[in-house]
Amino acid sequence: MATDQSHLKIQQDGDIVVIEFLDRNIIEEPSIQKIGEQIGGLIDASPNPKLLVNFSGVEHLSSAALGQLITINNKVRDKGGQLRLVNIDPQIYEVFVITKLNQLFHICENLEEAVESFQ
Repeated sequence: MATDQSHLKIQQDGDIVVIEFLDRNIIEEPSIQKIGEQIGGLIDASPNPKLLVNFSGVEHLSSAALGQLITINNKVRDKGGQLRLVNIDPQIYEVFVITKLNQLFHICENLEEAVESFQ
């Protein structure tokens, strides 16, 4: 397995960076670390990052992936930015509810709602 392959599709929508996962299962530690590094680079490159993370197609997240999301959220907030999560599978969302992470993150139902929430 190639370790330097990207696990993300990144697009710019105005001043919003839209991040989509290329993997259905985000459970392997090396992949999660690479994702964290890629998103961390996006945060570092912006004075006021606006990140929209699209979970469309993601079926499984490990606890390490959730930890990485918390780290990303903290980095974005430290820079005065905004983070939105969208299209989270109902089973994964249940984990967010159980762990109360649904109260930490701004989670939107769909892309349109997520983009509008930045305004």
